[in-house]
Amino acid sequence: MSVYVYAITRATHPLDLGDAKGVGDPPGEVRVVRGDSLCAVVSEAPDDLSVARRDLSAHHEVQERLWAEGPTLPLSFGFVAADEAAVRGVLEERAQLFAQRLDELAGRAEFNVKGVLDEDAVLRSVLAENERARELNERTREGGGTYEDRLALGQLVAQEVRARQDSLAAEVVAALRPLAVAEKVAEPSKQYFVNASFLVENDRAEEFGRTGQELADRYGEGVEVRLRGPLPPYSFV
Repeated sequence: MSVYVYAITRATHPLDLGDAKGVGDPPGEVRVVRGDSLCAVVSEAPDDLSVARRDLSAHHEVQERLWAEGPTLPLSFGFVAADEAAVRGVLEERAQLFAQRLDELAGRAEFNVKGVLDEDAVLRSVLAENERARELNERTREGGGTYEDRLALGQLVAQEVRARQDSLAAEVVAALRPLAVAEKVAEPSKQYFVNASFLVENDRAEEFGRTGQELADRYGEGVEVRLRGPLPPYSFV
């Protein structure tokens, strides 16, 4: 029977699963597959696994419970193996690699930082600070101006917004980078002007969180910086 895999740990991990519930409806019973030096935490793979709040929550709750007790390699949501024998085979085949990664992640946690810009606030800022944008906006208000005027205004506003996004993203990452041992920065999206994950030593976690909060408090209207962590090192496995 196929099994759903949550994380890999050393055999010396406490593996106190208690009443942890796995993915599926009803929730699967979480158990341990043991290799020589490593273990995998699994449950039966449900037939109807989907990216739903119920299963995502169960996936992360199991991982966070394990991580709170020692280093783990948390797997991505939806990782399914053919059976327990296949899991043991991978644990044995990649034991050296997994052990190395566990050593590298020991005593470290992940923090995720996302930045959101309010479009209306940014537009007001562009019009307040850019004389050319103000001129074009006045000219095209209430359907006035030419097609070229409207095109020029759209292009200018888009350029100004992107410049602000790039500047803010660089500032946020630069402020947090010295406090981390590794980082992964995603390309900016329509939703987030910055989306970055940082791997942070446990003894710097409080300082990192404080710095993130200071960034969140620093910016004015229309800029929101969201900080999550400490978390299992999802992005660095």
